[in-house]
Amino acid sequence: MSPTESLTAAIAEAEKLIEAAPHIRTEQDLLEGYQYLAGGILATLHQAWATEKGHPTFISGTGPFTKMGLDNPDTLYFGARISDDAEYVVTGRRGTTADLSFQILNGSYTATTVPGSVTAFDDRAFTIAPDGTFEITFGPEPAGDRRDYFTLPPGSVQLVVREVYSDWSQTRGTIAIAQSNARGSAPAALTPDSVDRRFARAGKGLVARVQTWLQFPEWFYLKLPVNTMTEPRLTPGGLATQYSSAGHYELRDDQALVITVPKADVPYQGFQLGSMWYISLDYINHQTSLNANQSQVDPDGNIRIVVSERNPGVTNWIETVGHARGYVQFRWQRVDRELTPADGPTVEVVDFDSVAAALPYFEQNTIAADDFRRRIAERQSAIANRMLG
Repeated sequence: MSPTESLTAAIAEAEKLIEAAPHIRTEQDLLEGYQYLAGGILATLHQAWATEKGHPTFISGTGPFTKMGLDNPDTLYFGARISDDAEYVVTGRRGTTADLSFQILNGSYTATTVPGSVTAFDDRAFTIAPDGTFEITFGPEPAGDRRDYFTLPPGSVQLVVREVYSDWSQTRGTIAIAQSNARGSAPAALTPDSVDRRFARAGKGLVARVQTWLQFPEWFYLKLPVNTMTEPRLTPGGLATQYSSAGHYELRDDQALVITVPKADVPYQGFQLGSMWYISLDYINHQTSLNANQSQVDPDGNIRIVVSERNPGVTNWIETVGHARGYVQFRWQRVDRELTPADGPTVEVVDFDSVAAALPYFEQNTIAADDFRRRIAERQSAIANRMLG
């Protein structure tokens, strides 16, 4: 048997899952499904070949071309495979981003389960030197009075790190991980069996990835009334200091969604659209997301967002870029108080021609076409610097 046979069989199975997705209505839906599949192949192959429990490495779990799980355009995601009976040292330098958080999971997302978050904290929980450097340890022993030691509960298998930008010009930090007793050593040499296992793991991961994120919205989104959003709630399976408000939309070309939300007193507040593949829309070349720092705030302290296909000529326009249906989500992070319904959004569907009447500060919300184009150019530049810097 060829080492790649298991992977090619899995790709064929995943392709069938994509083609049978219940939300497909148009050729564009299907073509984006194939694009999503390509990103999944890249991501799962990378994970299978770049990660070792004994010699772990942080890799990007999702990005502009390997999207999954309604990825946040304001976040860089990193993950490493770990064992609950080993000790790991994580070192790095804190960037200037709004949040840097760590989460230990006791499994993987699947079509039937959400993994447990057994440990979650942000950089306020450990020591950061004046020059921004830090060193923290994860291991099986009780932490006791050791501030920079975090216990790995039984079943811990993944360490996930999120670096969250409230301003896309903020500086990216650095981060590295090593198993304590493996420093200075090398992983075992490849064998035929280990090669077979890696291709098989990539294939299994690919199918699970597609199955999981097709099912996930059924649990948390699609049973909600369309064109509504939930009250702020702790994010399911997420971080202890993250709240979210979720929903799904469906609009005609002659309609718009006007969303009003208070600008919160938290370090990070962001809004985005997602496609029916449960991934972010193109946030590089279009304004399909906005965080509080990028948004125009009205004199009454509210942020008013207009979601529509057609351009209403306002600064806080969120482009649907040909997606008549999709997902909407707010996130609040590094929260140090309980959020209430008053912190959450209100949603109104209006005729596109009535957008101006639905915005009490419309005259202050307008933006010229050239100025909006400059906003897009700034997004493109910021993403290039963040991803490649």
